Amino acid sequence: MWVLKRNAARVVLLNADGNIFLIRSIDPADPSKPAWWEIPGGGIEAGETSAETAERELWEEAGFESATVGPIVWVQHVEFDFGGYHFDQDEVIHVAYTTETEIKPPAGLEALEAIAFQEARWWSLEEVMAADVAFLPPRLPELLPALVANDLPDPPLDITPA
Repeated sequence: MWVLKRNAARVVLLNADGNIFLIRSIDPADPSKPAWWEIPGGGIEAGETSAETAERELWEEAGFESATVGPIVWVQHVEFDFGGYHFDQDEVIHVAYTTETEIKPPAGLEALEAIAFQEARWWSLEEVMAADVAFLPPRLPELLPALVANDLPDPPLDITPA
């Protein structure tokens, strides 16, 4: 299996009601793997800052045009298989805010992302806390309340899975 080692940026996007935007995805190369809900994000391109990547990914994956990208709140190193590739990824995770509520069709998904994309929606904190589904990052239900309360960690928390 080909290994893709990269730096990536993800983003916890919150709206004025404290809801979080999540994307439901599947692994098109492994139908036995259950679907999951994840925060938007992707690889940092040459010359981009992580905040610029977060902003670009919000547009590509959900059509959001006006998000204010805040500080890095979490960092993690993850390794995972997706789409026939093995990812070895250092991630920074920003918090961001928007007044937009309409979710538009993804504007710039790569082919593999388009096949993996199932749906996207806003989740309330209560829905996240009560849901019996897989989230990425896995500790999202544990960590989200502090962000919704605007209690941002400084320095960023390392949430690397054990």
